[in-house]
Amino acid sequence: MNTANFVSIPAQLFPEQEILVFESTRWTYGQLWERICKTANALRALGVGRGEKVAVLDTNSHRYVEGYFASAALGAVFLPVNYRAKPPELEYMIGSAGTKVLLVGERYVPLVESLRSHLPVERYVALGGEHPGMVSLESLVREAGSEFAEEDVDDDETTIWMYTSGTTAQPKGVLLSHGDFTAYVCNNVELADGTPRGVALLCVPLYHIAGVTNVMTSLFTGRKLVILRQFEARQWLEAVEREQVTHAFVVPTMVKQLIDHPDFHRYDLSSLQNLSYGGAAMPFPVIRRAIEMFPKSVGFVNAFGQTETTSTLTILGPEDHRLDGSPEEVERKLRRLRSIGRPLPDVEVRVVDESGRDVAQGTVGEIWVRTPRLMKGYASGAEAATPLQPGGWLPTRDMGWVDADGYIFLAGRKDDMIIRGGENIAPAEVEAVLFSHPKVEEAAVVGIPDLEWGQRVAAFVVPRPGEKIHPPEITEYSRQRLD
Repeated sequence: MNTANFVSIPAQLFPEQEILVFESTRWTYGQLWERICKTANALRALGVGRGEKVAVLDTNSHRYVEGYFASAALGAVFLPVNYRAKPPELEYMIGSAGTKVLLVGERYVPLVESLRSHLPVERYVALGGEHPGMVSLESLVREAGSEFAEEDVDDDETTIWMYTSGTTAQPKGVLLSHGDFTAYVCNNVELADGTPRGVALLCVPLYHIAGVTNVMTSLFTGRKLVILRQFEARQWLEAVEREQVTHAFVVPTMVKQLIDHPDFHRYDLSSLQNLSYGGAAMPFPVIRRAIEMFPKSVGFVNAFGQTETTSTLTILGPEDHRLDGSPEEVERKLRRLRSIGRPLPDVEVRVVDESGRDVAQGTVGEIWVRTPRLMKGYASGAEAATPLQPGGWLPTRDMGWVDADGYIFLAGRKDDMIIRGGENIAPAEVEAVLFSHPKVEEAAVVGIPDLEWGQRVAAFVVPRPGEKIHPPEITEYSRQRLD
């Protein structure tokens, strides 16, 4: 299934349904699909065909969404580029992919101009106004026809080449297919039926796998998509109130900025039903405060996943975030808040030792996963073509353990392990204890060289406002809970 069908199918069924909002403009399914078709015809006129690479360097916008689905409809490969990357990284990402067309946002035109002599790009397309040496996308779209039939593609054809950081010196290009996204979307949402399915707020960047899957699931299921260029706490709060947002995805840093905003309680957030978070470990004090501050009707969801697995692998659902019941039940839920939940139905998980053998329940090991939506592999030149182990298992390089109820707890990255006297110490386990101290706002644990033990554990803590921390107090608190 061509992922362009996520828009074309509901557009045929419900062309008048409003589905996309960006700043002051709104589009129905029919209007959005017409713009996608015109954009596809414009890209085809620039020589883009099946398998050609179309990259974009910009913040979130409707043009970004149209650019992706137009590329998919052509059978081309889309490269969402991290606009926070440094010039050498941009040169590597855009150049190594063999990019044919680069879509350039207005604020990045000067940067691209400074790099042009180092880039093998054939055509540059400005997403804003007119610029020398660049053709304007809007002028191309105005002149393009609106009739377009999406290409029939094989499920294993690459649709997105998404760069992700890793252990190599350069970002790794993850190759994700039409089939990967089809499996994810169709297993998680139902096709639009013309009835309201809520309103989703997109604020994470579209070079992030969570941003891309948010767009696809929302448009396919008929959930109106409201796009913010970038996250800013006040704009997010205003958008939730104004658009009556029901679903949103944020990273932990965003959650903290929201609950720390001085006007947080002035906004009406009662429409919000589902607030998913992920992308990084959630500090326990932050999620605890968020549960207390957001309306009780909000269902929190911890969604843990990777680019290599086409987003979410495990879920810690709303019920696990509701801190009610008996004291024993509340204590159990508080403990589970430190977990990443349990695997989705199409995901298998193993925890293994250095030899790839399963470890006992409760023992820390590396987390391996298997799912039908694993990436095709890494692009040529980034480590090996595929890191898959026999049987189709993907080593995540995340360390963790599983409790008796199947909840998975992370214990840091494999490369982050501290080895003290031959014993492995997971920084995340120590950090979790530090976060539980009532005076600690933030904490980080690292290993430092030691002549006798090889490494010893060093902790950096930030006190909560108005609190003072005495090192012996923290040391004794941690010793009682870690020994």
